[in-house]
Amino acid sequence: MRLLILGGSAFLGRAVAAEALAAGHEVTVFNRGRTAPDVPGVESVRGDRESKEDLARLADQGPWDAIVDTSGYVPRVVGDSVRALADRAAAYVFMSTINVFPAWPTEAVADDSPLHDCSPDAGPDDGDYGTLKAGCERVVERDFPGRALSLRLGLLLGPHEDVGRLPALLLRMAAAGTTRDLRTLAPGEPGYLINPIDVRDIARFTLGAIDQGLTGGYIVAGTPSNASTYGELLEACIDATGSPAQLEWVDGAFLETQPDVGFWSELPIWIPPGDVPWDADTSRAEAAGLRCRPLRETVRDTWTWMAADGGTVRRTYQPRRPHGLSEDKERALFAAWDARRSS
Repeated sequence: MRLLILGGSAFLGRAVAAEALAAGHEVTVFNRGRTAPDVPGVESVRGDRESKEDLARLADQGPWDAIVDTSGYVPRVVGDSVRALADRAAAYVFMSTINVFPAWPTEAVADDSPLHDCSPDAGPDDGDYGTLKAGCERVVERDFPGRALSLRLGLLLGPHEDVGRLPALLLRMAAAGTTRDLRTLAPGEPGYLINPIDVRDIARFTLGAIDQGLTGGYIVAGTPSNASTYGELLEACIDATGSPAQLEWVDGAFLETQPDVGFWSELPIWIPPGDVPWDADTSRAEAAGLRCRPLRETVRDTWTWMAADGGTVRRTYQPRRPHGLSEDKERALFAAWDARRSS
């Protein structure tokens, strides 16, 4: 199979490229060459998807059996790519997000849940992330009719993560007893359920979906049978890093009373109970072959990546946005927590 990936150098696109190459497929990636080095073995075409000249030059490299769009965020821009490549591939896979559902995360969602209202011709200022992704889905369906597949992705973890969530937790555990205290803040309760998905499992499902000729929209997230707990996540981080960290579970209701605590960012992959960010119906994707590996494997492999080459990645890691508590803030929270318990 000949595969074109729009993006293809960082995290999700990288995982799709690596999986496709491992399966013996021919892979072309189209990107600006600025974010990260391409996976060895791909054919690289440099260009900007906002340039019609670059898109026309890319189209001349086809045809392909399928296009996988991992870098589309604005409907108007995605539409230019779709129209430029409409007669150069048999299928178009758009990497969307579970955020396209306005009911999420406060309500459970399924494949047929209503999407945000967004024009397929919307520009970058016409909505937030989830809203614009819904518009992107519509423009792909409109301009690649009958051959479009939108994957509504849940929380992605795994090697090469550029967002910063799991790496922040791993780096905190690795620092325990060296540059950070052994006493390590753990939010809420260890039994708090979480259900992320390994980016490599998404890549594998994507290739299977292309082989099956799937179209329409699919929620591709952690499956109910593979759910874990926050305690298991943190223990896996401790084990992967060989850390002596001593977890101290701090009441979630107390954390909600503290000023300027960034749930989901400073406390990665955790928000106070009440919202249900993990409650999504993946049954349709499971019936089409979605399988999820254990979270402990994802954690272990992510640390292996970060510790490779003598820890080069770990020392130089720069996420897209900061995650994790600063040392000063963690100590301040512990001081407030100790004062409350002693009062």
